[in-house]
Amino acid sequence: MKYSILLAALVATLGLTACDRTVVTPPPAVVTVPGPAGATGATGSTGTTGSTGATGSTGYTGATGSTGSTGATGSTGPSGGATGATGATGATGSTGATGATGATGDTVIVVPQK
Repeated sequence: MKYSILLAALVATLGLTACDRTVVTPPPAVVTVPGPAGATGATGSTGTTGSTGATGSTGYTGATGSTGSTGATGSTGPSGGATGATGATGATGSTGATGATGATGDTVIVVPQK
């Protein structure tokens, strides 16, 4: 039994030494440093015109204005003017012609209808 324990210890030693243990080291963290700013881009096109808003409602009617003041009275015309002369009497008209004498004869009576 002496040899079997010794032999087992020797096999275990050789087995463990033959294993190559790999050490895994994490890669270093990558730190990105921003570079200088690039050139400015071209200006964009103008946007389309927006739609027209709805027409507003009609406003309220304003209050009636106050009545204006009465104007000044005009001046009176001159008084004491002379009276005009009386006109002359007109000429008398001509006498009219005498009418013709009526004819003699039968009398006509007109009876109205009923």
